[in-house]
Amino acid sequence: METQTLPKVDLADVFQSQQRKALQLKKSTAQERIVRLLKFKEAVIANIDNVYEALYKDYKKPKEEASETDSVIVEIDFVTDHLETWINPKAVPTPEDLGGEASVSRIILEPKGVCLFLTPWNYPFLLTLRPLVSCLAAGNTVIIKPSELTPHSSKLIKEIIESVFPKDEVFVMEGGADVASELLDLPFNHIFYTGGTRVGKIVMKAAANHMASVTMELGGKCPSIIDDSADFADAAGKIVWTKFFNCGQTCITTDYVLVSEDRKDEFITHLKGTIEHMYGVDGPGIESSKYARLVNNNHYQRVKRLLDDALENGASLVTGGKTNDGENYISPTLLDDVDPDLAIMKEEIFGPLLPVLTYKTLEDAIDFVNKREQPLGLYVYSKDKVAADKVISSTTAGGSVINHSSVHYMSPYLPFGGVGNSGIGRGNGYFGFLDFSNQRPVLEMP
Repeated sequence: METQTLPKVDLADVFQSQQRKALQLKKSTAQERIVRLLKFKEAVIANIDNVYEALYKDYKKPKEEASETDSVIVEIDFVTDHLETWINPKAVPTPEDLGGEASVSRIILEPKGVCLFLTPWNYPFLLTLRPLVSCLAAGNTVIIKPSELTPHSSKLIKEIIESVFPKDEVFVMEGGADVASELLDLPFNHIFYTGGTRVGKIVMKAAANHMASVTMELGGKCPSIIDDSADFADAAGKIVWTKFFNCGQTCITTDYVLVSEDRKDEFITHLKGTIEHMYGVDGPGIESSKYARLVNNNHYQRVKRLLDDALENGASLVTGGKTNDGENYISPTLLDDVDPDLAIMKEEIFGPLLPVLTYKTLEDAIDFVNKREQPLGLYVYSKDKVAADKVISSTTAGGSVINHSSVHYMSPYLPFGGVGNSGIGRGNGYFGFLDFSNQRPVLEMP
């Protein structure tokens, strides 16, 4: 894509207009917010084909993997169905020494004010528009800076937003790190950031300057632990599907597999067979329009270095390993005999490489996970409920699934987010609404 010259925007002026508007929106009713969200839904539906086109232009994301708007529409429907209930003040008991039944205690959920969204490139529509639903339902104003790495998607996000919202309610500012830096100098009330931990720390420091609250949806190395009682064919199918979807560029996908030493070869046979059945013995190939690419050459080179380093230091290539610099293409790749001290096991892969490691006992697998940063997701495949519960109760993660990977994100009834290095705060449904709200206690005494 040719370099785009963006019009000069006075961000301070936009911010001040949103501060004024935020005071008005604070008084808005649930029904008024619902009307805006339903208009937003209409605009999203009207642009579904444009979303497919933008994602393919940005990194050849196939239509079969580009249905990001489906979850946005589901989220709008869920939120608009429940907002009338959520927005009502919550009555709570009052202690006797504060008046007991003669007093009235309630919790009011009020908007935080002006919010900043710094959103990622790997699912640009899903990870921008879905949390935006929660933010608007809570009554906030928002400035959004989508990723410059997916310019066609960012441009379309701006067009969709501008077709629905005036800029004093929601404003999209395209640009790179310089724009993000300028925005972070402004005194936002809340910052929502999705991306890596390194930049997340920069965002948190900027937020601290203005005592802004933050939601951080970060990444990490998400394990899938395979217990000996698991259905190996089922586990392999689910791990392969979620791992290589979007060319491995998913923050909650399986980053590595842990399987018992005694069953490793059996499970690798299932993984290899599944990969080759889904993508072909030689991979999908650089001509394929059904397989996404790494988003740009920098990311491609980073992932390729992880692969090369692993192979040069004793890892075995089970299947895959095909690369093409001009296409930012790496085929779905399965690795065995991976040393835990290699770079591929120390940083989030965020690409189509799947290392398989082993453990002697389930306790060893738990210990392996606990010695590392707490992951955004942790997945257990087991038919033994006691074993599965033991893994869940003995570890900490942002979220977990038993007998699947990653799919917890899709439920509006479950909170989504990380812990420690993998994130702060929670999104989805009521939990997202709470995250963008100030829970204000009010005690009324006689």
